[in-house]
Amino acid sequence: MARLKKEAEKVENSCIFCKIANKEIESKLTYEDNNVVAFNDINPQAPTHILVIPKKHIEHLADINLELSNAIFSAINKLTDNLPGFRVVMNFGAEAGQAVVHLHFHILSGRKMDWPPG
Repeated sequence: MARLKKEAEKVENSCIFCKIANKEIESKLTYEDNNVVAFNDINPQAPTHILVIPKKHIEHLADINLELSNAIFSAINKLTDNLPGFRVVMNFGAEAGQAVVHLHFHILSGRKMDWPPG
């Protein structure tokens, strides 16, 4: 059990999103509450490209509880309130394009979105 806890701490200590959430790396946050932070993507794929992440290091959607789920979608709702149209994307796994293994949601807006995506 102690080994697993050490491994989890090691991941959290090296995770760039954890460092942003913990304010170890300076980032202009577009939203913050007790559970969630949001910030602009450093490699935007649309004029508006915001990432919404839990403050706690979570790797998989199955590992969130109802309170955190509500916090994430409340943040997304607030961040998209004035957008004329937007897309919310979550990539899971390398084949889906996930670059950082910390649960996160992309809010994309400001250009026409094609379908199907990818």
